[in-house]
Amino acid sequence: TRLCSSLQMELEALRSIYEGDACFRELSPVSFQYRIGESGDPKAFLIEVSWPETYPQTAPVISMDAFFNNTISSAIKQSILEKLMVEVEANLGTAMTYTLFEYAKDNKELFMENQPVNTVTSVSNSIATGTPDVPASKKKDKKEQLSKTQKRKLADKTDNKGELPRGWNWVDVIK
Repeated sequence: TRLCSSLQMELEALRSIYEGDACFRELSPVSFQYRIGESGDPKAFLIEVSWPETYPQTAPVISMDAFFNNTISSAIKQSILEKLMVEVEANLGTAMTYTLFEYAKDNKELFMENQPVNTVTSVSNSIATGTPDVPASKKKDKKEQLSKTQKRKLADKTDNKGELPRGWNWVDVIK
């Protein structure tokens, strides 16, 4: 089936925007998956967006049935889909796949706030301290890639000169 020109343009735009983005997968020219969150993140989830023939005048089909999401409770999946549908309503008639993926990325914490975290104990004790990105070991050579949300949180913690308060990353040596 031949895509109409507006869909062809959106498809090319998505391909160029997400080129090299490991989170994005094109399942077919009218069906896409996007992983929100890092692969090791217990609160990461996958959204699948498919375009019906009448898209973008009608809503795309949004699904969270991917196997990747099998640890997420159905209530949370339902609430994420409902929030995304509100976004769809607001964008009917326009190319919205990128908007939906970005909306989900920006609201990941909100979407997943009630999701219980079931992870291996080695991960959960660092989560309990409230700093999942800071391992107990002092050796940290590789700089981590931060998501937009993480960068925003970091900016909120710093003062206006971009410096963190003294002792923000101290590790408690005496256990």
